[in-house]
Amino acid sequence: MLSANYPSVSELGYENLDYDQIVFPRLGFEFHINPTAFRIFGLEIQWYGIIIAIGLVLALFFCMRQFKKVGLDSASCLDVVTVGCIGGIVGARTYYVVFNWSEYAGDLKSILNVRQGGLAIYGGVIGALIIGAFACKICKVKILPMLDVCGVGFLLGQAIGRWGNFTNQEAFGCNTGCIFGMSGGMIQNWITRNYNSEILDPNYMVHPCFFYESVWCLIGFFVLAYVLNHYRKFDGQIALLYIGWYGLGRFFIEGLRTDSLTIGEDGTLRVSQILAFVCVIFSVIMLLVCFSKIKRMGNDYKLYCNTEESRMLLEQAENKN
Repeated sequence: MLSANYPSVSELGYENLDYDQIVFPRLGFEFHINPTAFRIFGLEIQWYGIIIAIGLVLALFFCMRQFKKVGLDSASCLDVVTVGCIGGIVGARTYYVVFNWSEYAGDLKSILNVRQGGLAIYGGVIGALIIGAFACKICKVKILPMLDVCGVGFLLGQAIGRWGNFTNQEAFGCNTGCIFGMSGGMIQNWITRNYNSEILDPNYMVHPCFFYESVWCLIGFFVLAYVLNHYRKFDGQIALLYIGWYGLGRFFIEGLRTDSLTIGEDGTLRVSQILAFVCVIFSVIMLLVCFSKIKRMGNDYKLYCNTEESRMLLEQAENKN
């Protein structure tokens, strides 16, 4: 029984939570956040979208300062990143809608309404990679160095963007009594509508999975940024480390979540957890293969930033400016 293990939210001093109230009882934090930040010309602007936009801008700012270090022209990369961001948004929404089709089958127009949430990060990464790869080919930008920089930028954007889930009171996990446990009016309402209290009880705190993932991504950002600038041995190395780092954290965090996208007749297979496991295995195998290949090549291998092609490209870019 939950009551035998955890104190309830009311026992911790918070009763009858308002719909927009968010509390972290053990930490003593309390917030009242309306998901709608403001209205302009009758259009509701959500905190969710604002926070994701901030994450994208800061990630772009970081990437623009790094492209030259990997031998790329920032102006050409900006075009690729802009197109990639559009692909990311489309991919994130498509991924979410596909695995929640029952919610949208009767109202196709709602597919275009992303202001309330409903963006899957894995879909965003996949969409950005696919569209970004085409953009790299058109703009004649080397894709592997590009991915190395963007991989670090992704982590920064994700670390910030996850707080959009906080304002929507989503991306939470199972009941917990830990110090980071949280609750909220919308959380309690959602649990009441979707779960039996013996499985998930609205009267008890839940894991703030959005927070765990944000912290994991932020740590990864600093680690991979350091590796990018000091220990990059081959083009594509940081991109592979990103895949492995994010996949590892997401695998464990997804196991705590209660709103996971699932497949299978009984809905027990978590899509993101399966994909996270595959990503970690793929990352480890490819890193081992690539390091082995680079070691065999010895001095014959050069990072793109050390090639004559890169030097000439950067010189041409500087002359244009």
